[in-house]
Amino acid sequence: MGTGMGMGMGMGMGWMWLVGLLVLLGVVLLVVLAVRAVGGGITRGVGSGDATARPPARSRARELLDARYARGELSSDEYRERLQTLEEHA
Repeated sequence: MGTGMGMGMGMGMGWMWLVGLLVLLGVVLLVVLAVRAVGGGITRGVGSGDATARPPARSRARELLDARYARGELSSDEYRERLQTLEEHA
């Protein structure tokens, strides 16, 4: 009776290291995801060679100005003048 119990424990313990490793990897993954979510992810500069680097975000005023110019509400001269004013105040 003692021998059968010992073999069963040995087989169960053999899988425990795998379960422990998977739990550890899961915790590490959760920590990495939490840090990236809170920190906004990793950002790289434009010259870093990363093809997926995002350009700096434009202001809402610049987006509106571009949209008005695209719709033809502003002439080229008006667009350039207002763009220069936005850049001076940024």
